[in-house]
Amino acid sequence: MKDIFEKAKSLFRDPELRRKTLFTFFILFVFRLFVFLPVPTIDLEKLRLLFSQNQFLSLLDIFSGGTLINFSVMALGLNPYINASIIFQLLTAIVPKFEKLAKEGEYGRTKINQYTRILTLPLTVVQAVGIYFLLKNQGIIGVLSALEFFSFIVTLVAGSFILIWMGELISEFGLGNGISVLIFVGIVSRLPVVLGQTLGLIN
Repeated sequence: MKDIFEKAKSLFRDPELRRKTLFTFFILFVFRLFVFLPVPTIDLEKLRLLFSQNQFLSLLDIFSGGTLINFSVMALGLNPYINASIIFQLLTAIVPKFEKLAKEGEYGRTKINQYTRILTLPLTVVQAVGIYFLLKNQGIIGVLSALEFFSFIVTLVAGSFILIWMGELISEFGLGNGISVLIFVGIVSRLPVVLGQTLGLIN
């Protein structure tokens, strides 16, 4: 316990650590603001009713940090990027080219990260289209014109890439692995809601 307090004190003694800590908290604050910025044309009351009736969607919302139930511009969260990362981890084990890249140190990791971001784009588009049809079938979103549909997809794609960019900013200028920090904060922020729902079910 004493070690924890000593480390906490060092955050404020060391100017560099203090700067990184403040920067990290600033990015996390911006992230939490985006969570409450909803995509237009969504009936949030019907959406919340759907989530209350579907345990799988509720679980996804926990990992998204509340972006799904609010259907914010970051509704897809980091899921496409995580999926792309998993795909490339598998490819490094079975494709010689990627296996060789993975062993080339910093250069190899940089190239794999670039490929991961490239793969994230089509995965994000596919997930955005899929979630549109899911919401449309549930009557949560109406039939959109071609321009509205395009804007809907672009908004979700942009939201995910802004979140990835925030994670990279934390990794470069803040504390810890940015993507992991954002996932952790998202899960922790939903714990009070989950505990409240659990107590409600028990009662």
